[in-house]
Amino acid sequence: MAYILNIETATKNCSVSVAKDGKMLLCKETATEGYSHAEKLHVFIQEIILELQLSYKDLSAVAVSQGPGSYTGLRIGVSAAKGICFALNIPLIALDTLALLAIQAKIDKGIIIPMIDARRMEVYSAVFNSQHQKIRDTKAEIITADSFSQVEENIYIVGDCQEKCKTIFTQDNFIFPDGIIYPSSKEMCSLSYEKYKISDTVDVAYFEPYYLKDFMITSATNKS
Repeated sequence: MAYILNIETATKNCSVSVAKDGKMLLCKETATEGYSHAEKLHVFIQEIILELQLSYKDLSAVAVSQGPGSYTGLRIGVSAAKGICFALNIPLIALDTLALLAIQAKIDKGIIIPMIDARRMEVYSAVFNSQHQKIRDTKAEIITADSFSQVEENIYIVGDCQEKCKTIFTQDNFIFPDGIIYPSSKEMCSLSYEKYKISDTVDVAYFEPYYLKDFMITSATNKS
């Protein structure tokens, strides 16, 4: 019997769940414009543990969304996950954030392209087939009207870039499923358990989020 705590903070959605043998028991999440992760994450974790009448010692592992995504959001989630793993001496499991988006799209044919907004017309994206297998690696890219123009089959765009993409991808084979905007810890439950069973874990001490791009700090222009 394995209880796994799942943490997803790569986007505006702050999401926490606990699963038993891959089956979700409880999830708490909220998506706000102001990124409430620092305020909500530890509260959600504590509330779930209490409501399920568990103790932290009951946890077998912690799973965290590894990115790509928000630099600050990823730092908060990974720091919390590593802290719990260190304290309890339990393994850390890392999951692909874009895969958590792609798995929400249930299709028979075509491809799924999960996208996470970066800035302006740049996105973090990957390509998955209808069986949710990754067929193109994750990358940061500028989307244009020519992006994916060589693809003739149906293309399902999921993630928080849908509204932006609708103005660019107007061909009939581009489809924008409703309601698939953010990755969630709900989708982590079965995936983290499968990794747990085969000991597919990461080094707690050295693991870092998959930022994909260097974090840039810009200073305001001196107008004086």
